[in-house]
Amino acid sequence: MPIHPAMASKFHLLEGVSSFLELFENPALADRRRAFEEHAGYDAPPVATRMDEAPGPHGPVPVRIYAPGSADDAPCLVWMHGGGFVGGHLDMPEADWFARELVTRAGVVIVSVDYRLCVDGVTYPVPHDDVVAAMRWVRENARSLGVDVERISIGGASAGANLAAGAAVKLRDEDGWRPTLILGYPAAHPVIPPPSASLAALMTEVPPILRFPPATTKFINMNYLGGAISRADGYAFPALAALEGLGPVLVLNAEYDDLRASGEAFAAALALAGVDVRQVQIKTMLHGFLNLPGNIEPVSDALDLIGGTVGAARPAMRR
Repeated sequence: MPIHPAMASKFHLLEGVSSFLELFENPALADRRRAFEEHAGYDAPPVATRMDEAPGPHGPVPVRIYAPGSADDAPCLVWMHGGGFVGGHLDMPEADWFARELVTRAGVVIVSVDYRLCVDGVTYPVPHDDVVAAMRWVRENARSLGVDVERISIGGASAGANLAAGAAVKLRDEDGWRPTLILGYPAAHPVIPPPSASLAALMTEVPPILRFPPATTKFINMNYLGGAISRADGYAFPALAALEGLGPVLVLNAEYDDLRASGEAFAAALALAGVDVRQVQIKTMLHGFLNLPGNIEPVSDALDLIGGTVGAARPAMRR
């Protein structure tokens, strides 16, 4: 299917721009950046929020809690935004719009985690440790959060999906905890598998600055690891982990995304390991589609699928 007009109609704004970094940092491109980010006619749903902190081994981990009006034993999703481990924040659409939509649609509590980014010398395992600490804090404080301790799921988008999956492996190994895992366009491998012929053909329709060629993913992953790719383990890149015994997993891949090769390969490995995994390809969408408004049909469908999965999560502790 062709790329959705919500994305394709803005490709002209990227002409002559060398990188996403230039688009967001060059003052001369400010008008183009605003036009690229704007989505007329959409307002994120109003939802009650509050800030808190989870104690962690590297210091407090800020979290923003989104809750329905009468949160009481509600299902919960602990959520990590994307941004290549170096960017992203709690106010970006993939964090804030996403959380507001999920609370409104599914009546779940969202705990959005402001994990430390890999800048100024920060590297793995710091972001990973932050996410694990946030999950344990939610479990320990479930009652005060209005959360059903038996139905706490974990998820994220892009780099956040990597962190969520790595944390799920750690929680299985150390806590015997098997939470439902929600992965939006994940990068689960330290080296992204080569694309299929059909995916490679589709990607020729995507502007270069919206793509993830091998050199880009290598740079991102080495920066996260703080050194060579050979330093990666199964907590840093969950495709390297033993996957048996993980809880149920939902993988949402974008149709037009170089990283789809990683999401598809990871879903296949989960299935081979006997994990209850469901993989869904979101047609017409590019990487990062959860940054788009919830009134765009493929995004709306993805949000409803995530909300239903979180709501149906089953007890996740080994007995």
